Amino acid sequence: MNLLLDTHMLLWAAGQPERLSSEAKRLLVNSRNTVHFSVVSLWEIAIKRTLGRRDFKVDARQLRRGLLENGYAELALTGPHAVSIDRLPDLHKDPFDRMLIAQAEAEGFVLLTADEELESYGGPVRLVQ
Repeated sequence: MNLLLDTHMLLWAAGQPERLSSEAKRLLVNSRNTVHFSVVSLWEIAIKRTLGRRDFKVDARQLRRGLLENGYAELALTGPHAVSIDRLPDLHKDPFDRMLIAQAEAEGFVLLTADEELESYGGPVRLVQ
C-alpha cells in the first residue's frame, strides 16, 4: 500500500515517534507499504517555521535529507494535483491539508492523519490515533 503522511504525522515519524499511535507505527514499519512524504509538507514546514510556529521548529532541508536517507519516497507536486483540489468539498480550510488530500486522491495513496477534521473527507484519508 502507498502511504502519504500528513505534515504532523511526518514530523512525528521523523522526530517524535512516541507520538504515533500503535496503528500508525504498524503501518509505517510494514515492509509491504511504501511511505511517501509530500513536498507540500516541506513547504508548509518551511513557511510555518519562518513564522515562528513552535510546532514547526525543524529545518525542512535537514528533514528532507533524513527522510530520503531513511527510505521515504518523495512525492512532487504536479499540475494534475493542483487542479484536482477544486473537486474537494469545502470541509477544511487549511490549504496544505487540502493539497495533501488532493495528492493522495490523484495518486491512489492512503493519507495517514491524526486530524479528525480530515477524516470527514473519507476516500483516501485514514485516521490513525
